[in-house]
Amino acid sequence: MLRFTASLLFLSLVCNSLVQAQKINDAYRLHMKRATSPVLIDGVMDEQAWEEAEVASDFFMITPMDTSFAQVQTDVRMTYDDQNLYLIVVNHHLLEGPYMVESLRRDFSFGKNDNFLLFMDPFDDQTNGFTFGANAAGAQWDGIMFNGGSVDLSWDNKWTSKVSNYEDKWIFEAAIPFKSIRYKKGIKEWGINFSRLDLKATEKSGWAPVPRQFPSASLAYTGVLVWDEAPPEAGANVSVIPYLLGGVSKDFESEGETQYRREFGMDAKIALTSSLNLDLTINPDFSQVEVDRQVTNLDRFELFFPERRQFFLENGDLFANFGYSTIRPFFSRRIGLNAPIQFGARLSGKINKDWRIGAMNMQTGAVDSEGLPSQNFTVLALQRQVGARSNITGILINKQSLNYNPDPESEHPVYSQFNRNAGLEYNLASSNNLWTGKAMVLKSFGPDGTQEGFVHAANLRYASGNLTWNWQHEYVSENYTAEVGFVPRNGFYKISPTVGYRWFPKSEKFLSHGPDVGTTFFFNTSGEQTDNTTYAAYNVKWRSQSTFMLWAGYDFVKLQRPFDPTNFSGETLPAGTIHTWRAWGTEYASKPQSLFTYSFSTRMGGYYADGDRYNISTELGYRFQPYVSIAMSTNYNRIVLPEPWNTTNFWLVGPRVDVTMTNTLFFTAFVQYNEQIKNINLNTRFQWRFQPASDLFIVYTDNYLPAPFYTKNRSIVLKFTYWWNV
Repeated sequence: MLRFTASLLFLSLVCNSLVQAQKINDAYRLHMKRATSPVLIDGVMDEQAWEEAEVASDFFMITPMDTSFAQVQTDVRMTYDDQNLYLIVVNHHLLEGPYMVESLRRDFSFGKNDNFLLFMDPFDDQTNGFTFGANAAGAQWDGIMFNGGSVDLSWDNKWTSKVSNYEDKWIFEAAIPFKSIRYKKGIKEWGINFSRLDLKATEKSGWAPVPRQFPSASLAYTGVLVWDEAPPEAGANVSVIPYLLGGVSKDFESEGETQYRREFGMDAKIALTSSLNLDLTINPDFSQVEVDRQVTNLDRFELFFPERRQFFLENGDLFANFGYSTIRPFFSRRIGLNAPIQFGARLSGKINKDWRIGAMNMQTGAVDSEGLPSQNFTVLALQRQVGARSNITGILINKQSLNYNPDPESEHPVYSQFNRNAGLEYNLASSNNLWTGKAMVLKSFGPDGTQEGFVHAANLRYASGNLTWNWQHEYVSENYTAEVGFVPRNGFYKISPTVGYRWFPKSEKFLSHGPDVGTTFFFNTSGEQTDNTTYAAYNVKWRSQSTFMLWAGYDFVKLQRPFDPTNFSGETLPAGTIHTWRAWGTEYASKPQSLFTYSFSTRMGGYYADGDRYNISTELGYRFQPYVSIAMSTNYNRIVLPEPWNTTNFWLVGPRVDVTMTNTLFFTAFVQYNEQIKNINLNTRFQWRFQPASDLFIVYTDNYLPAPFYTKNRSIVLKFTYWWNV
């Protein structure tokens, strides 16, 4: 397998070198000059600076076809002064009728809103950048970009915008402070593209053309923003973000006393250069972060929930994207999971055009009641760009228990003295994005030679307009340990090829259709097959953006350890038993233009122990745009097994209400009833963004037993944050 990977890596390098030519859309250039008049962000194009700015128009259609100019007209102008980068966009209507949006909620769903987005590559490395935008009602969108086109919308920063609506158009105007972004000093050409989605016309378009198999965010297809002079230096760029918090909570299950919270903490952002940032945090609190959506867990392994805490997000791809979805040597949610974070620091950004660095150090406090010592977490990552868009990354992760001498007779669990991981990864991305892939190795270390394990994995993916295929293989040794990572399974070899094909007919109704086929094999370290999942699916996408999929699959499992197929009863199937079944299902999502939207998925077929499993999931939504959005998600599982399990039914129900009075005033109420864990969770959150990136939060949480609605615990938190530029 190592020999194969070496060959794969060589092939990847050859493919990469063959396509190292001039930037694909280098001919698409928008010349920008300094503003000749002050710019007021009011959604009205009446300043002299806009009259004199060059216009980016004649957008190209991305979908439904990528071979012609867009039918919907969009005009973009940009300018700047010493403090801000300015943008104004005139989004003309093609068809009569109101715009289509979900709400005024920040960081909206791209496919469900008429919107305009800016994708900005200030290093012109076609890999990392920023995105800003708005929907037609004025809801803001901002995120950090990585891996050449992925977007993390959890990133949040200080900027202002305004949207004005007219019968024949809507205008979006924005000011992005230079202090809110990172860019290379002295560089006069940035990668840039603009994306427009018009749901009435069911058309997505971009200023610089992008093939329809790629997202409009693909940085490989950016044009060029040409400055008349080098961008101004951001100057002294220090932001201090203190918070004040008060709260009260009570645990009714343990009949505990009422707990009162009076806390203070602070974050700071210090720009060491225009492209390198130092983040500091003292006594951070993340109580305002939205709760995870619960799921019915029928898996044999731990489930993954994404990081939502702001401190860990900027340049987070340097740390969190090393590896694959189930081989992550670093997973920031492990930090502060069971112990409070006392303080932390993170250095991240660009050293120069070719080198990026990430260094993080976090300190948690001891929890005496659990015997948990204070712990220190250190992560170091260094990335070197190779060719146009590929890179090599090295990473080192260390978790260290401080002043810890475990008592073997203690009733508390024994924690490790340290756990370390070191790894190297090559990421392939051809200049035209047709070829992508990865090859990586990891080694773990523990005290007294324990926890010493090895990981190797690689994949190669090809995506043309019609054909997509991917080869992936993985190896994780028995003793590999990543205590600060997410690696739910050890001791296996995995092989997973997939292939798909799409036809794009010249039809008034259909956008595309075609099959996907894939198989995944797992073997233990002795070479014995333990798992196989094989599936075939057929996908249909209409021009209205509604989608349908029909699939069928086969599963083989030889249990390596006892497993409860309900994850509920406590009764387990013995290790070594073999289980096979066949199943089929459907998925459908309605067109997003409607005020009433719906989607569903079904699954019918076999299950463990010659049993059967039936599942149906639905999502219903209605919006009173743009102020109120109501959604109801349901998930029902019926599991039919022999004794002692018999028949088990699990309901998971989650009604949600979003009220957006303005694009700075939000209220969310979210209820989750999970029959599997016998819990009803109520979470309400009020947010007032009284200034850019400065907020007042009120968060109320309740947990109940389903019957007789006995309160398990309850809390309310009031939190005030203020972003202060020194």
